Amino acid sequence: GRSRAVPLVRAQPAGSRGASVPLSAPHGPAMFRFLRGFALPAAACDGSRDGDSRYANLFRKLDLNEDGRVDIAELQTGLRAMGIPLGKEAEEKIFKAGDTNQDGQLDFEEFMQYLKDHEKKMKLAFKSLDKNNDGKIEASEVVQSLKILGISISEKQAEKILQSIDADGTMTVDWNEWRDHFMFNPATDIEEIIRYWKHSTVLDIGDSLTVPDEFTEEEKKTGQWWKQLMAGGVAGAVSRTGTAPLDRLKVMMQVHGSKSNKMNIASGFKQMLKEGGVRSLWRGNGVNVVKIAPETAIKFWAYEQYKKILTKDDGKLGTVERFVSGSLAGATAQTSIYPMEVLKTRLAVGKTGQYSGMFDCAKKILKREGVRAFYKGYIPNILGIIPYAGIDLAVYELLKSTWLEHYASSSANPGVFVLLGCGTVSSTCGQLASYPLALIRTRMQAQASVEGAPQLSMVGLFQRIIATEGIQGLYRGIAPNFMKVLPAVSISYVVYEKMKQNLGIA
Repeated sequence: GRSRAVPLVRAQPAGSRGASVPLSAPHGPAMFRFLRGFALPAAACDGSRDGDSRYANLFRKLDLNEDGRVDIAELQTGLRAMGIPLGKEAEEKIFKAGDTNQDGQLDFEEFMQYLKDHEKKMKLAFKSLDKNNDGKIEASEVVQSLKILGISISEKQAEKILQSIDADGTMTVDWNEWRDHFMFNPATDIEEIIRYWKHSTVLDIGDSLTVPDEFTEEEKKTGQWWKQLMAGGVAGAVSRTGTAPLDRLKVMMQVHGSKSNKMNIASGFKQMLKEGGVRSLWRGNGVNVVKIAPETAIKFWAYEQYKKILTKDDGKLGTVERFVSGSLAGATAQTSIYPMEVLKTRLAVGKTGQYSGMFDCAKKILKREGVRAFYKGYIPNILGIIPYAGIDLAVYELLKSTWLEHYASSSANPGVFVLLGCGTVSSTCGQLASYPLALIRTRMQAQASVEGAPQLSMVGLFQRIIATEGIQGLYRGIAPNFMKVLPAVSISYVVYEKMKQNLGIA
């Protein structure tokens, strides 16, 4: 399924389509003035009395009822009043990390310890980016660091990112600026920026042609990768179930639509309801949901294996190698679960009572048509991966670059709607490019179940459709397909975020 999420770039081929959508980084003159005045003197991390007194001043600003403790409501209100709105998730994360005795409040000792510990982490992150150890982060170092993670950006784009952190306009970021920017953000390193633009596959629009998500070494070590995959799987299942009637309508229009049978959205729904009632609208959805787990697992495993095979002698993996690895992983996963794709189509176009379920359908196909029937339409399906994934990635990169060129100087965080918008537009363009192949695949899968239909090859079907219906015949069913994109993306995102919270990775 198109499980999509949206790093700065698709760590690719990542975004998360998704990733996960990150916490807002604080920025702006008000924040810099405030932090410089209260929390960020040079001595703030050295345990000196001067440093402690500055922390005390900051604590007093947040302790609105002056009871010597700060609860979550005071933290949220105080930070907003100081011009540092982080968002609920970030504020709760800070509170959880600081509240060591778990009494639901931060006393001064806990507050000060949190800031000191957080600053140490920020220092390590700063040093890892400062490749030449000159005490400043330059655009070239951002480019270099992202390249190591398999992400390509231009130096101009890196400069835009630095501008959102650079307070004095030098086009470099020193330690004080880095600390100012991240002091009240739970994220501490360049991976935060990566997660913003990670073109993740969390946004499930019901397709299986996407390349897999890229996970950082940190995510692999901490086990976050499987939690993200699980969250994405659940989001995909809910999303597909919610949009199943539109998906079944698309399949019906692809298989039965023709010049003589001008099935449209209204008549298609009418026909399905008349033939099988409301329940029939979800016919084939069960197998569509069941295949998410094996497909995701195989795709992830295969992607890691192909990356190892294609890694260059210097241990680095370029964008092309990642794209090839992702496409091969997608093909491997599709090959493994393709019989389930055939079952989904047969169940969707089946009549009431024709099959009692997925296993009954498989048994009847095997008995009547043999094993080969489970791979009908396989070639157009595999051929569809390249235009889908390639155009999806290219459009996403174009949208990302456009946003970075115009808006990254004020913040590295594009916000939820920009990320969802980029992911939705790029996947829709990918669908548009590969749709004729998807239609041919569906017709080949269903041919044997349609009475009187000739058993044509891929080329034969193309020729027949063009001759009898013209180019538009290759796009039958595309209206319900596009109609389901927005609800599918919205449901995926909401469920994914909820699942992340439940799994402790929000």
